[in-house]
Parts: sequence; C-alpha cells; structure tokens
Amino acid sequence: MVNINTTHPQAWLPALTAVSPQLRQWLQDRGSLTRRLQECCSQFHVEPIFQELARLYGDEWMRLNQHQHELAMIREVYLYCCDKPVVFAHSVVSRQSLMGVWRTLSGLGNRSLGSMLFTNPKVERTPLEFKKVNGGHFLYDRAVLRLTDKPEHLWARRSLFTLQGESILVTEVFLPDILDLAA
Repeated sequence: MVNINTTHPQAWLPALTAVSPQLRQWLQDRGSLTRRLQECCSQFHVEPIFQELARLYGDEWMRLNQHQHELAMIREVYLYCCDKPVVFAHSVVSRQSLMGVWRTLSGLGNRSLGSMLFTNPKVERTPLEFKKVNGGHFLYDRAVLRLTDKPEHLWARRSLFTLQGESILVTEVFLPDILDLAA
C-alpha cells in the first residue's frame, strides 16, 4: 500500500490563466483525449505504471465524498504518441465504486480509461478544473518520471465522471511534447 496523502495549498481553478493558446486548446477540450491523441499521431499507446489501493492525495477524498483516510484504487498511466509521453493520467475510484459500476477499471491493462468513459452515453462529466503544478507537488513529481528535461511547471486538469451515482476522478497532466502535436 502506498501513502500519497499530502497537501498542497494551491486550489483547483474553474478557468485557465496565463496559458498559451495551443495548450489551452488541449486543456479545455471536453471530448475524448484518447480519441484526439489517436487522431494526431500514428502510434498511440497507453503505458500503465501504477495501479493499487492507496490513500487519496490532497483534496481527492473531498472531491469523491470519501473519508480522508479511506483507501481507493489509484491508476496511473502515460499516454504516448509514438515514443513520446504526452499526458500523465491519474485516476481515482473508491473501493465501493470499484466493486460496483466501475469494476471494469481494474482490468483495463494497457487500454485507455477514455475508451470506456466516452463510449457509454450514460456517463456524465463535471466541469473541468485546472491547476499549474510544480516540483514537490505529487502530480508533477509523478508526471515527470519519464521526462529527460523537466519543465518548471506543468498544467493539469481534472473532472469527475459519474455513472449511476458513483464517480471516478480523472486527472490529466499535459507534458511538454503534447505541443508538438497538431491541435
């Protein structure tokens, strides 16, 4: 079991500030990120790097209406275009939901979560929230593991996907090489 329960003072924002137009297009797109990446690159693949029960990070427990010290299934993957990681994705689902409507999450393997979320018309998505993350923030530190050159900061977005009253929190951290893809 991994304990990733730390806090960070910066709040998630309902709107973007000081972001390049090219990155803004990626961050604000509410469609399937998987589908969009597949359209932009010839070789898309998902590399799972972590999936197990762990304590929730920062305010994730509040966002999911869980108790602070409850364990949840955390899944982390890199989304690649050709040989470059372009997105780090961090998904959290409560143990209860994992035994319910989100039970297929534990068997995704190297398939993207988006392929499951955006093919079910009954899944509802909350508005996107945004955050700039720097070194020392859990999301930044996990996201840059596969990067040779580590940028000063990265932008992340998150939202809840809900099905039959049970939610999964999906956070996506956009890596520098995403800007090399055609918007």
